[in-house]
Amino acid sequence: MRPMLVLAFVCAVGGTAAAQWLSLPLPGTPRSADGKPNLSAPTPRAADGKPDLSGIWRTDSPRYNENLLPPGTDAPMLPAAAEVYKRRVATMGYDRPMTRCMPHGVPDAMTVPGLPFKIIQIPGEILFLYEVETIFRQIFTDGRKFPADPSPTWLGYSIGRWEGDTLVIDTIGFNDLSWLDARGHGHSEDMRVEERFRRRDFGHLDVTVTITDSKVFTKPVTINFVEELLPDTDVYEHICNENEKDSAHQPGRQ
Repeated sequence: MRPMLVLAFVCAVGGTAAAQWLSLPLPGTPRSADGKPNLSAPTPRAADGKPDLSGIWRTDSPRYNENLLPPGTDAPMLPAAAEVYKRRVATMGYDRPMTRCMPHGVPDAMTVPGLPFKIIQIPGEILFLYEVETIFRQIFTDGRKFPADPSPTWLGYSIGRWEGDTLVIDTIGFNDLSWLDARGHGHSEDMRVEERFRRRDFGHLDVTVTITDSKVFTKPVTINFVEELLPDTDVYEHICNENEKDSAHQPGRQ
């Protein structure tokens, strides 16, 4: 199965989940005269005056999940990492973590086509609730420092701060098991990710992600994309049973 067919399968799964989403007008949503959500309305603000990023978000393009790099470009990888990537491309993603129902990582979890994530912004903390695999992530904005030796995890340990109207999230403490995209770009436990979120209006969230990993890349890799608000709905439970052996969960070839 080719990589794009793998992506098509993920899209199909997302489509199934989407059909089951709730449809309920949410209070506080700006609306036009016909009652439809006004996604170009001004950015909402939290009680502290900062932009309120709360909402249900979905990437504007599945391309970033298929390959985080722009078309026609290659990641600046070290030789050993390039060999791993070459093997993953040759086997068409056979050993991708999602084939074993393992979690998506950062930033992969928020670029899965068809499967949105929810941001909940409260004082001292911001929560990301990913529909894919029903996993969550905590971003601490209470001024704490990184732990001296964070236990390696799929989503890492995240600390956030505000630079004007932009939320900046630094994350360390990853394991090396997740992929950065469906094509097979990987990372080590030394990876550090900086994410910058700017809600430019009610319905659009501009995102810049910079990945730094001196064991894999010769220089930082930066990508930009947009998350679009899904109004009047909510995330839905999405469960994958580990080690399923149906063909849909075993793309690629050995």
